[in-house]
Amino acid sequence: FVKINCAAITETLLESELFGHEKGAFTGADRRKEGKFRQASGGTILLDEVSEMSLAMQVKLLRVLQEREITRVGGEEVIPIDVRVVTATNRDLVREIVAGRFREDLYYRLNVVTLQVPPLRERKEDIPLLAVHFLKEFAEKNRKEIQGFTPRALDRMLRYSWPGNVRELMNTVERGVVLSRSDYLDESDLSPILLSKDAPEERIEPAGGWASLEIVEKTTILKTLDEAGGNKSEAARRLGITRRTLHQKLKKYGKM
Repeated sequence: FVKINCAAITETLLESELFGHEKGAFTGADRRKEGKFRQASGGTILLDEVSEMSLAMQVKLLRVLQEREITRVGGEEVIPIDVRVVTATNRDLVREIVAGRFREDLYYRLNVVTLQVPPLRERKEDIPLLAVHFLKEFAEKNRKEIQGFTPRALDRMLRYSWPGNVRELMNTVERGVVLSRSDYLDESDLSPILLSKDAPEERIEPAGGWASLEIVEKTTILKTLDEAGGNKSEAARRLGITRRTLHQKLKKYGKM
């Protein structure tokens, strides 16, 4: 598995990084270099931020995808490749096509199987899992013994709409770990924007003093039931629980 961030490399170097170059192909090319496509031979190459490629580079990529072969910069040898290509972007490629920034033919060549990753605000149940993961990672990195989050901190994170998605959550947890002086991160350790009265929030109304994880559970169950068209058996199947358990949960929520 080989990955490359297309936005982090200048256009003049991207072709060399992807396809390689011959010795003397340009100033500083003192030896032959194999590109990412050759390195990924027999495996997978991930082209992250593919929408940041120039139109000229898009033409070259399209040819590689169609012909399944590459040529090193400054070379003439045609090299067959056997590689799975995965691309990622945070842009709407259809809009990019309309704006003239992305080639339509390349879009249809790439658009074989599409996975849409919903924004973090649409998958609240992931927030505690991701937050705990980042907490462990940054606590170890900073050599701190932090056990977890207070209910107030979790509640604040669940209410926030996270316009910056997972990267914003990761940075928020890292900040909390660095600044915290206790065993649990509290809401005061979070980013000031989460605590601001102007912070965008999702309306989640707790009942009976539930803990935050119970709010996530309720939100997930009711959303799944709605997506299943009210079919309790189908909702239970999607949730991986029995119909009896689902019935008990709905009764608890006052939805029976």
